[in-house]
Amino acid sequence: MMAGAYIFLGPETGKKQDAIAEIRKKLATESGGAVDGSPPEETVFYAGETPLVEIANAVQNHSLFAQSRLFMVKNAEQIKKKEDAGLIASCMRELESGTVLILVSDEFKLAAGLDDCVPKENRKVFYELFESEKNEWLRSFFTRAGYRIDSDGIDVILEMVENNTDALRRECSRLMLFLPKDRPATAADIEKWLSHNREESAFTLFSRIAAGDASKAVESLHTLLAAKESAQAILASLAWCFRKLRGYLALARNGEPNNFELKKIGISSPKARDDYTAASRRYNIAAADACLALTAEYDLLTRASGAALEAVLMDVYLLKIMSK
Repeated sequence: MMAGAYIFLGPETGKKQDAIAEIRKKLATESGGAVDGSPPEETVFYAGETPLVEIANAVQNHSLFAQSRLFMVKNAEQIKKKEDAGLIASCMRELESGTVLILVSDEFKLAAGLDDCVPKENRKVFYELFESEKNEWLRSFFTRAGYRIDSDGIDVILEMVENNTDALRRECSRLMLFLPKDRPATAADIEKWLSHNREESAFTLFSRIAAGDASKAVESLHTLLAAKESAQAILASLAWCFRKLRGYLALARNGEPNNFELKKIGISSPKARDDYTAASRRYNIAAADACLALTAEYDLLTRASGAALEAVLMDVYLLKIMSK
């Protein structure tokens, strides 16, 4: 029966999830799950949140009830110490039949002791799509669903939605509830319905941060949390905005960026230009880097704290971001 360790790296969340789903399906089929309807027993850990000894024990303990087991360790870049990497590596080398262990990270490399202990074919880096690939991916996605979209409409989506295929697939599926089928969707259609579809989003929160409006930013954050938007989803989108701000600031070193330069880094609508111009008055490159580091830190803190402290931690995070 299937068993083995895998390492899935890189920022392209959608393709990474597709690869995990393929392993999940294969594991279920080989263990008879495709016949009796039982998927593999699945456990997700977060490195830096769950003690590594606890993860190792869970993986190595035999299950009397599950035909197959799938373990995922996310944020695997947090496994840095030599002894910690050695502990998890030993689990990866000694998996019993029907057990799969996947280390997942948005980074491109893990500690050497981990990277070296899986077969080359089981270690994959999922890179963010090139700009040309994103355009083609979106056009094909709409075409397969029976819709058409013009180039400006695609630009607006790439500007307003986090650029990984998971987020794009999710938002475009919602968009199709509103878009016309008798003509290509335009930039005006996309902007109207993306805004309508989510009156508050991490992107409107970033607009308030860019403007330096602390009270409106806090109000926006609390609206998102009350709507059950997870802290991790908000932080992921803000990280994307701060990375784009860093690109804008790098361009602005040589004077006011022109439209062509802005479009190359995914900023084309007047609203987005206004946001990043406003943010550039408040943040320099060092501050943008500090904001990205804070965002990563609070992603870990909110995962570890549970729902009870999530709102408090996000308030602290926002005030720290606003003070940079």
